Parts: sequence; structure tokens; C-alpha cells
Amino acid sequence: MSETMMAVVKSEAAPGATLERVPLPKIGVRDILIRVRATTICGTDLHIYKWDPWAQSRVHPPMIFGHECSGDVAAIGEEVESVKIGDYVSAESHIVCGHCYPCRIGEPHICRNVQLIGVDRPGCFAQYVAIPAINAWHNDPKLPPAIASAQEPFGNAVHTAFATTLTAKRVLVTGCGPLGLFAVAIAAAAGAARILATDVNARRLEMARVMGATDLIDANGDVAAAVLRATAGEGADVLLEMSGHAAAITQGFESLRPGGFASLLGLPDHPLPSFDLANQVVFKGLTIYGVFGRKLFETWYQTRGLLESGKVDISPIISHHMPLEEYEQAFELMLNGQADKVALYPNGMP
Repeated sequence: MSETMMAVVKSEAAPGATLERVPLPKIGVRDILIRVRATTICGTDLHIYKWDPWAQSRVHPPMIFGHECSGDVAAIGEEVESVKIGDYVSAESHIVCGHCYPCRIGEPHICRNVQLIGVDRPGCFAQYVAIPAINAWHNDPKLPPAIASAQEPFGNAVHTAFATTLTAKRVLVTGCGPLGLFAVAIAAAAGAARILATDVNARRLEMARVMGATDLIDANGDVAAAVLRATAGEGADVLLEMSGHAAAITQGFESLRPGGFASLLGLPDHPLPSFDLANQVVFKGLTIYGVFGRKLFETWYQTRGLLESGKVDISPIISHHMPLEEYEQAFELMLNGQADKVALYPNGMP
């Protein structure tokens, strides 16, 4: 094994990234080294690539970023027993401390001391990545590498959608990027009575139809009025907010019926402007649930169940497959709304 590897690095505090040859990651006694088959680009990676205020507040260049991946275990630490060399795994990107209050009461997904792969420590836009063995998720050998990688963000959508009951409900999904499209598919599999999807991008709205949306709503128009028309004047029962866009968030809350449920995953670039909390939340008696990552590891089992059931096929959402060296084109495709989700292959195309 070479002592160096190719990786996409956030080399300086500015927009963009560079492809560099860097040292191979070192592993500790409880860590594993993964030879990356596929890594998929996430919205968080777009924040880092653009170098927006959130990224500036969190990421400290130089840093290999990327946090979604699948691959084969190339080396293990001397105390590792749960994983062996050659295992085909994906990575849970949240590395938790295990001793803070949330961790000790069974809520490690909101660990106070969490480290994120590709944000707080070197990530997987690289030929190899090192993670704690406990963060490895074993895959069915038949699972395509890109799908295996995308289980991580798909799990975010699973967590968001399964925060409440969707069966026979009128579900509004705001934002039809990859996470929104995942949410549409999950709502369809869960038996939602109606799935209303919003976006400003007509191509993404059409993909939402493919994934199971019953109503497509142009987010440039009066979304709340369109939702009321589609729901006999009642409004949506459930909001799955996947965009993080201030206007979409406001539209979502305006479209919820009194007593509705809002599950929020989208990450805004900036703090939201003034919001009518009294009229859109308090007086409507809404329940709001904030989503951070996946429940460890409950959501991973739910994800596996959905994929193995055949009721959800996320392969159409991974619209592009490219070698790691074409990362700049991959980011531009996603930033311009021309790709849903891009898979990169650091060790050669399959």
C-alpha cells in the first residue's frame, strides 16, 4: 500500500477545493482504514465548497472533506474485533463521545462533543479514510457502491420522515434536492395519502413525480394557496422541510394545518430573518422536530429495511457517476441544479 493518496482538499479559506496528493491516514487501535469505492456529494459539502458563513464558522482548512462513502476495509487497529479486513462497509459520519449527557441517555445523535467526518476531521473525498470501527456499517455485498454510500444522507431523510406518522397523511416536502427526493420516496413507501412537493427547479419537480409525489408546486408562486387547494382547504398534516431556504421554510409553516407537524432538516446559509412565530407556530399549535443526522443506529436499520423491501429505489436520484478527478464538474452540476446527486469514485470507476 502506498504511503500517499489522492484527495479533494479544502486547502484555504476561500471558495473551491484542490486535488492533492496527501499522506495516507493513520489509524488508532480502535480504528479502521477504508479503501473508498464510492463517495457521494452532500449539501453540507456544497456549503463547504462555496465557503458560506456556516462553513466559515465550522471548518478549518486545510481539510479533506466529504462524509458519505462506501468501501472495503484495508486495515484495522489492534483492538478491533467487530470488523475484519475485506469487509464491505459504509461510514456513519457522526463520531460521538459516549460520555456526555445525550450519549448517556441514549441520544448519541445529538452528542455535545460530536465530530463530523469531513467537517471536523479528515473526510472521504479521498482514496482512503480512517474512521472508528464502531462507525462502520456492514453492507450486503450486492449493494452498489453509490447506493451504499448514499445510505448516509438517505438516513437523514428517513429520520426526518419517521419523526411522525405519515400513513394516510397529507405530506408537504419543501425542496426537491436529493434529500427532498428521498423524503418523497419514503412518504410514498409509508402510504401517505398525498405528497405535495415544492421547488423552483422544474427538472427536480419532475423527478419528485418519478419518486412518488402526487402534487408538484412551483415554489416561485403562492405555495400555501396551492396546498390549500390540493387539500380541500385544510392544509398539510406534515411538513418535511428539506431545503434550508428561508422562503421555503416560511411557505411550509404557512401551509400546515392547525395541529400539524413540522420536521426540519434543511440547513440555512444564514440565520433566518424575522418569522411570525406567534401566528405560524404558537396559535396553530404546531409540533416542531429538529433533525441532526441519524439516530444511531436505529435509523440505519430502518434505512436497510426500506432499501431491502424494494419499496424505495434511490438509484434514479444518483444522476451522475464520475471519477474523483472530475470533482469540480461534479460540484458545478449540483450547484447549478443540473444533477440530483453525484457519486465520485476515488479508486477508479466500477
